[in-house]
Amino acid sequence: MATKGTSRGRAATGTIAGFVLRIARESANGTQAGMAEAMGVDLATWQGWETGRRPLANVKTGAFLDLRRRLLGLGADPHVLLLLDPAMDADRVIAATIHREDTARHPLADWVHTRDTAHMIAWALNGTAPPALARKATSGRRGPVAKAPQLPADHRSLFFSRLRDIAESALHAGEDGLLLHRQALYLCSYDRTAEATSWMGHALHARRDLITVRGWNPHWATARSTATALVRLGDRQPLRDFIDRGLTDDDTAETANLNYWAYWLGPIREAQPDDGFMRHGPTNWEPVRLLRGLAAGLQQAPAYMDLYVHSLWALLTTNSWLPLADPDLAARLDAHTARLLDHDGISPRARRELSSVHYVLRENRT
Repeated sequence: MATKGTSRGRAATGTIAGFVLRIARESANGTQAGMAEAMGVDLATWQGWETGRRPLANVKTGAFLDLRRRLLGLGADPHVLLLLDPAMDADRVIAATIHREDTARHPLADWVHTRDTAHMIAWALNGTAPPALARKATSGRRGPVAKAPQLPADHRSLFFSRLRDIAESALHAGEDGLLLHRQALYLCSYDRTAEATSWMGHALHARRDLITVRGWNPHWATARSTATALVRLGDRQPLRDFIDRGLTDDDTAETANLNYWAYWLGPIREAQPDDGFMRHGPTNWEPVRLLRGLAAGLQQAPAYMDLYVHSLWALLTTNSWLPLADPDLAARLDAHTARLLDHDGISPRARRELSSVHYVLRENRT
């Protein structure tokens, strides 16, 4: 049955995971026919998995685990195999949105999505491969082969239209809709059409009052997401305001910020059902891994420099031993902070905090 308002019928519900499976197969130098034979399935089944017509999410748990382990044994890249889970999560978010599944049970309301999931969703929306797959996604491709699991234009438009409706409905649900509203609104910022940019600007500025609240509060995570989404629209000042008012001089808020980064960048590996973990832990994540993630982000996402700099400053202020744990990383970060300090286009706060980061790196590296 065709989805009303689209020209290409019902959207495949396993396209992203299927594309990742294809990359995993290619990383093992296997053909579709050869892999189907090795797995004991017919060729049509394997092709259905790769195209998304037969979603991997519908495969029984035991069979899926066996599939992943056998792929590993056949030489598939283990880093690619790890991305099958966020790919299936992304497929679930997109399908639940396009096909108007019950908003109260929308996957964005059930758990805090990860950076890998966000990257997978963005891949389907704008064709930009996740950093972990950037080279693997296009290597060795010849002929008219899809370079990304990108949604058709009509499905993409429908996804954003319904996501905006979900964000507005969640806002009216009060406290129960906080997580759904925050995550839906953030994903809406991936839409760069003129109409969407206008709606997004209005929706974000309507929540801008949250950014002026000092320290930790129940809407802190929404304020953070709002400020970062506004950066995507070209407005950096709200993020700087959020750092000044929503982070500085508040230990709970600073802890929440580092906990969120730890979840987003990977040191916190346990799935989180809501934003409460930002305030309360867990506390056993690896600060070295977070340092690496923040250092990479400082170079890869210059628009968010103020937040990366402040977060690095907070992490190194409370863990001054970190440069000793990875001297090579500390040396590279030291050189990068020195280059940033030579430029005039950074905010006064970022300059002060970069100077502190620079000092800690120099004093504690050896």
